[in-house]
Amino acid sequence: MIMMSSTCCVALLVLALSGMTKAFMPVGGGTSTHATITGSAVLSKITEVCRAVAESEGREFKPTGSSAEELLRACLGTATGEVSAAKFRTALNQVYMQNGLVDRDLANSPAHHVSNEAFVQARTLITEGTFSVKANVRKENFQAARETLGRVCHTLQDFYSHSNWVELGNRGSYINLLRPDLPIDNVADIETPTCNDCASGTCPNPLLPDILTQKKLTSGYMGLLSATKPKGKCSHGGASDMTSTQVPRGGISKDERRPDNAALHDAAVAVATQATLELLEDIRGAAGNNEFLRLMGIARSSVLCFVIDTTGSMADDIAEAKRVATNIIDSKKGTVDEPSEYILVQFNDPKFGPLIRTTNPEEMKAQIAALRANAGGDIPEMCLSGLQLALTGAPPSSQIYIFTDAPAKDMDLEKTIISLIRSTKSTVNIFMTASKRTSKYVGRTPRADFRVYYDLALASGGQAIEVSKSSLPQATDIIVDSSTSALVTILQRARKPGKVETFPFLLDETVSNVTLYITGTTLAFTLRSPTGVSQSSSQTTGPLGTIQTVGNLKRIRLDTLNQTGLWEIHMNTGSAYTVKVTGQSSITFVYDFVETFEGPHPGYGVIDGRPQAGLPVKLLLTLTGRQGPESLKVMEAALVEVSGSGVANGTVERMGGGDFLVTVKSAPAGEFVVLLKGEDMSTSSRFQRQSTTQMSMTPVSVKVVADNNMEPGKPFDIPFTVSSSVAKTKFTIRARNDKNFPMKFPPSINSGTGTEAKGTITITTPTNTVSGTDVTLTIDVESTATFDSNYAVVRLSVMEKVTDFTPPVCNVIDFNNSCPANCSMSSWSISVNITDSNGTGVEKIWIQQGESNLVTSTNETEQGGVTVLQNSYRTACCTPVFKLSVLDKAGNVGTCMHSIVPPTTTPVPLTTPSGGSSSLSLATPLWLWTLLSAPVLALRLA
Repeated sequence: MIMMSSTCCVALLVLALSGMTKAFMPVGGGTSTHATITGSAVLSKITEVCRAVAESEGREFKPTGSSAEELLRACLGTATGEVSAAKFRTALNQVYMQNGLVDRDLANSPAHHVSNEAFVQARTLITEGTFSVKANVRKENFQAARETLGRVCHTLQDFYSHSNWVELGNRGSYINLLRPDLPIDNVADIETPTCNDCASGTCPNPLLPDILTQKKLTSGYMGLLSATKPKGKCSHGGASDMTSTQVPRGGISKDERRPDNAALHDAAVAVATQATLELLEDIRGAAGNNEFLRLMGIARSSVLCFVIDTTGSMADDIAEAKRVATNIIDSKKGTVDEPSEYILVQFNDPKFGPLIRTTNPEEMKAQIAALRANAGGDIPEMCLSGLQLALTGAPPSSQIYIFTDAPAKDMDLEKTIISLIRSTKSTVNIFMTASKRTSKYVGRTPRADFRVYYDLALASGGQAIEVSKSSLPQATDIIVDSSTSALVTILQRARKPGKVETFPFLLDETVSNVTLYITGTTLAFTLRSPTGVSQSSSQTTGPLGTIQTVGNLKRIRLDTLNQTGLWEIHMNTGSAYTVKVTGQSSITFVYDFVETFEGPHPGYGVIDGRPQAGLPVKLLLTLTGRQGPESLKVMEAALVEVSGSGVANGTVERMGGGDFLVTVKSAPAGEFVVLLKGEDMSTSSRFQRQSTTQMSMTPVSVKVVADNNMEPGKPFDIPFTVSSSVAKTKFTIRARNDKNFPMKFPPSINSGTGTEAKGTITITTPTNTVSGTDVTLTIDVESTATFDSNYAVVRLSVMEKVTDFTPPVCNVIDFNNSCPANCSMSSWSISVNITDSNGTGVEKIWIQQGESNLVTSTNETEQGGVTVLQNSYRTACCTPVFKLSVLDKAGNVGTCMHSIVPPTTTPVPLTTPSGGSSSLSLATPLWLWTLLSAPVLALRLA
């Protein structure tokens, strides 16, 4: 693990705990982390790609500031409307979290940390992981790709801290780590001593002179459980490394910046950042600019996801789903609220799926139009199976809409669905319509068969709406309301049975389109504004807003001009009800429950399931706003029961860059959500936000570590560990995967005389599974003695073994750059030769930079049967840089680049052969240096 110097302005996820510097991404005691190195490279590369996209679209790219939020707005271009950076920050956190978890879950793996001279094994992890990221992106499985990318970054960065690369005088990256076709050579063998003894442990450079003069590559040995190491070998160093007490003592790790290693530490940080940029550039070359930005979370946040019952009585519902989807697509085109992705899942009985995912709105229209209502057999349908596909296929924090008129047949999936809701933080809204065949199930007093829908909606923060088929068009207004990139929840409460109660909620200046949703069978309430104006539930149109009633739902849209201040909703009913207040605002937060872990680099890791009972609850909050987090302040953070009165306030510690660590000594007894109150210091306006997904504590824990990819046709073992506070416990095990791949696992395991039990799940992917397929495995565990339960959700990737490691070759063979002084009316031409030699063949060629068009393309076969593709392109003179990426079917990338300069300067050709590095002449203008040199930008990570 590497620490970065304070010169980088990316937000530091660092805090002090018990006198030791710790961070969410584990650190060893300095001011920087793996997260800052990765974040610096990621934001720099995003900036570069967004600039290239803007150039290709003929528009300006001018971020208004240095925050991630302002970068996001500039990347989205001319789209109008309020922008929320919540999903962008979530995507970035997924990369950073997985990077840090390598220190928690794989602390004793030399390959993952490039310890013990395990260079070949480390390179295998890096290259296989990179191929997996590319394959996941190709299949649009972005979360799986981000998680793998985080782990790859960790190992790549550790090479520069844990090896002697910089001690050997190297100040550039080791490209061989990204190229499996190149050798890892000149490594010190097992018999070669590498270090002098360093009794103090703080020697500036303990490497032997022969190692330096012969430029032998070595890395420190790390022993967490044993002090044994080969004779004469360097140690990693540090208090946790038992080998560092054995001669030669000390260590060569540059994890922490100390007086004795400051120069080497700084060099390691710089080269690790450069190497991370090169890794990201390779992935960009395979993915394309737009898909790379989607991988990084740069997209309009709204996703339209429908799960639709297609049995015979659902024709009207299908027609309404088509109408509302078409309305959203057409009305929000060109705005930031235009969905970035469309997802459709159908179900009936016994079939469900497949999941259809597209970014093309016209395809979504066509797919819904192609649905046919028929068959169905008995009344219950496979609703939960369809919902499972949606939860695992949609991005985290999605809004999912179910249309059905029948109860669920697959009730055995209920716990799996609850686990997936908690894991993804997605919101489930269910429209239940009555038909002749199902009218006995839907009514003013729902039967137990429909109860699961109400429970799932409540658990996710969604709505369960009972409505007639004729009134469904009015009920679907909720879909239009929530199809926005900046949706925030301000308040959500539920009471069963109902009770007379007043719920206050705070509206700030940034909130617009405020809507209240109240569900129940007999509703009476009064809404009161900060100025004392009231409106009762009997006033359809009143001084505060318009009340629309449809089925069991009352929807109140506020229409007052000045909404800022403390509002109240007074409920006056004894029957069960739910209350929810939403709006649109750029101010919001994302969060994860975390736990402390120890080891060489102690820190905080994301909890896979529910937090552990009996321990303080810790969560990491990331706050985001229009101008970044610097103008925002957290005043209060608490865990609040949705269906009860329990409130547990937390202590808040600001960690910088919009990140806060919240510690709650004792959580509420029931299901709870996160309530956040703060202040926008730029306007002195107080704000209130609430999470939607309910969580609770449990004495049972489930730990799963699955770092490798699955190979088609081969069994894959996933070990897991279950523990509880009670010895001699029997645990029942339920495991499911969203692809229904064959699995074997024990139905139960016993902890014996202790409190911990171990088991293994074996999953076998079919031989025809495509590389890049991701599989979501959900493990639910329950104690047979206390009925306490917990879960773990693991994303696994399928990847065929790659045997082609040679990138395609792209060479510039001719160009004509006769551009006049007025560049707007002219173009220049360039011709390239492309070949993949005897590899897997060229899959995609795309223009990575430059406003260019393909003019001609010809194939020629040379001696030996090698096919050479000759392409000619015409590029606008106003875009002086042309860069082409060539992807083969295995995922290897080759590039070629050429640039022209303004007519007043001598042209400087620039060609980047596959796998090579670009060079710039001293005559190159400053603006071209800036454009091509890919510096680490000083961007605040908000």
